[in-house]
Amino acid sequence: MNKTNVYDYLSKNSYPGRGVLIGRSADSKYAVTAYFIMGRSVNSRNRIFIEDGKGIRTEAFDPALLTDPSLIIYSPVRVYTTSTIVTNGDQTDTVFDGIADGMSFEQSLRSREYEPDGPNYTPRISGVMHVDNGSYDYEMSILKSNGDASGCDRYTYTYENPIAGEGRIIHTYMGDGDPLPSFEGEPVRVELSDDIDAMTEKLWNALNEDNKVSLFVRFINIADGTYESRIVNRHK
Repeated sequence: MNKTNVYDYLSKNSYPGRGVLIGRSADSKYAVTAYFIMGRSVNSRNRIFIEDGKGIRTEAFDPALLTDPSLIIYSPVRVYTTSTIVTNGDQTDTVFDGIADGMSFEQSLRSREYEPDGPNYTPRISGVMHVDNGSYDYEMSILKSNGDASGCDRYTYTYENPIAGEGRIIHTYMGDGDPLPSFEGEPVRVELSDDIDAMTEKLWNALNEDNKVSLFVRFINIADGTYESRIVNRHK
């Protein structure tokens, strides 16, 4: 199966929404993840990523412009022991608490569904990376409306011992629209490099100039669990 150039893939989509990318660096040394947010409204664009312990959280850049924090203020990244959780909403906390209580990633998300923002019914996309003493695997999930919002379709994907230079990306929307069309199909198979700064710059540049808001990238050393992170915010 051919791998997609993730930068070309994103540059051709004016509004992929929020996106989770997970995989393994080309040199095989690092577990790689990235998370980005985009926005069309003033409320959605009025955000920045800031560090919060081992994770990050969103924050209003200008508190005076914040009108509805319910779906835009949350912790996209949290770390529980050897598991790094990345999601597009407050289900980060749900997964964190579930894993802490002994549940699996999939079990943790059974209590959640797509976002209550009709008519879009934005999917909840989530990922978790398990890096422990040289072993690495990851899981991804999308919870989406079944078409008429009468039920939730749940998809979980597990990637054991990921291949070097390969990742998967999943995002909320297929493109711009009204209502916004939800992501379809499996997470897209993409190429990954082994340079965190180059990847951060290329991802940021690939996102639509008008709609991009913030980007987070992390490389986790699979051998010892140490990590490097990068944050880029539209609002400096």
